[in-house]
Amino acid sequence: MAVRLNENAEIVAKIKEGLKKKDGYCPCRLQKTEDNKCMCKEFRDQIADPNFEGYCHCLLYYKSKE
Repeated sequence: MAVRLNENAEIVAKIKEGLKKKDGYCPCRLQKTEDNKCMCKEFRDQIADPNFEGYCHCLLYYKSKE
């Protein structure tokens, strides 16, 4: 298993800018809750699933099975 940043530098830059504006909370979500603090609970749960492969909700991170 490996988690990496999206290979698209423009997406990474936009999401990181949004994270700064929202104090580390996912810029794609309205509520500032602990579950939405980057790396969000949704993606942490997806990482824990050995069968999951794909991007997090905001496309910042990608998890591969390898």
